[in-house]
Amino acid sequence: HDLGHTPFGHAGQDALNARMRDFGGFEHNLQSLRVVDELEEKYASFPGLNLTFETREGILKHCSAKNARELGAIGQRFIDRQQPGLEAQIANIADAIAYNNHDVDDGFRAGLLSLDDLREQALFNEQYLDVQKTYPGLEDRRLIYEIIRRMINKVVTDLIDNTQQRLDAVGPGSITDVREHPEPIVALGEEVFAMHTSLKQFLNKKLYRHDKVREMTDEAKAMIEVLFDRYMADPGQLPTDFAARASVDDGSATEKARVVADYIAGMTDRFAIAEYDRLN
Repeated sequence: HDLGHTPFGHAGQDALNARMRDFGGFEHNLQSLRVVDELEEKYASFPGLNLTFETREGILKHCSAKNARELGAIGQRFIDRQQPGLEAQIANIADAIAYNNHDVDDGFRAGLLSLDDLREQALFNEQYLDVQKTYPGLEDRRLIYEIIRRMINKVVTDLIDNTQQRLDAVGPGSITDVREHPEPIVALGEEVFAMHTSLKQFLNKKLYRHDKVREMTDEAKAMIEVLFDRYMADPGQLPTDFAARASVDDGSATEKARVVADYIAGMTDRFAIAEYDRLN
């Protein structure tokens, strides 16, 4: 699902999408599909990985109706406003679970979230009390790891149990039954969903809007913008294979921009910083 993610997460995506506005835009879910359908080169007779429909659908978490019309069968459910298959539903909620817990860890290690802050959240505090009872005096680093491990276990266990109950109740006999159901079958129970949602809202308020995070976000966006502009102005700065694709004589500016976006989207944070330093 995250194969198409830019360096610096959503900040990088926003910056790249802004630079690509006149060239078709950039969206990381569509880029993930582009990676497995077009950019990977593993076979002699065709580009891409020849993945199954279900795997490709699971990758494509979000899609506008406009983009969906250009994707054929894989985009049809977005046009029909139907549910994704069960595999895709699992991918969607697994992504959200991972996102929440990863950011709790990141926020605490960066000193942007305190234990007192986190204990305001029922999902965290419940595990905190259990861990303190079992391992009194555990140092903060290991304490956080154990709490997060238990948070993930609680949410995933609830997801499995609740989804099994919903499957039994709905009794889908085909993928059509899954798609036409009015709501996702893969879902958390009411109590854990409320905890999960509260934690997400807490992180949005306390972490994502933190001054230090916003400052880092602005710096990341600036780096992506500079990289895009440098490569567009001089495709020779790209690796040989990308430079060749970007410098085709009859190629349009849109095609060149897409090659540049492909290259930037494939970078890690560390590599993007190194490239930024090299080009400045």
